[in-house]
Amino acid sequence: MAEFKIKDKSTCRWDLVSLGEVMLRLDPGEGRIHTARTFQLWEGGGEYNVARGMKRCFGLETAIVTALVDNPVGRLVQDLIYQGGVEQIIRWAKDDGVGRTVRNGLNFTERGFGVRAAVGCSDRGHTAIAQVKPGEIDWDEIFGKKGARWLHTGGIFAALSETTPSVAKEAMQAAKKHGTVVSYDLNYRPSLWKSIGGQARAQEVNKDLAQYVDVMLGNEEDFTACLGFNVEGVDLEKSGGH
Repeated sequence: MAEFKIKDKSTCRWDLVSLGEVMLRLDPGEGRIHTARTFQLWEGGGEYNVARGMKRCFGLETAIVTALVDNPVGRLVQDLIYQGGVEQIIRWAKDDGVGRTVRNGLNFTERGFGVRAAVGCSDRGHTAIAQVKPGEIDWDEIFGKKGARWLHTGGIFAALSETTPSVAKEAMQAAKKHGTVVSYDLNYRPSLWKSIGGQARAQEVNKDLAQYVDVMLGNEEDFTACLGFNVEGVDLEKSGGH
């Protein structure tokens, strides 16, 4: 196994930089989404949650690279990120007035109880971060001039659109060039891949990105679905997930 060395903290502005979507998360409490009258608001996203956790739990300096629509909902998400203590590298998209061309992502999530897992309902098509293309983010500024010890992204971001895998690859290549460790959470969500090629497309994307990854995260189902590993006893039809 190849060894990797984490850059010295004194040479980097951030301990960790995450790349991914930050959605407005709506929590109906102990109720159900389809009968709720009130929701609590949070910010959330698979890749962002790592940056927030590292900041709030361990006091590390972290940042999120993302995109939002410049409207009241986008600014609300920004304010929630401020409260989480994560520094922001946001590409702001112009609001068209109704979200016809670009939107902010929403994620409705019911809590799990006992053996019943949490249930989610996402509304995240045509979001600002899904429309980001290679060349639109200055990775050399992030990893070279300012410096980051670690880059984290994952399969949720890679599944958002046709362009996000290329953006993830671009970020990983820049990170490697500047000696930054790269981690990737496979985090297979069938609903995200369903309309863009399903499991075959997930494997195509993730196998390509794997060559740049130092630390790969996932469970048996993730490695089977995303990388085509044959793990005995894994049944993707019964393994849950969205």
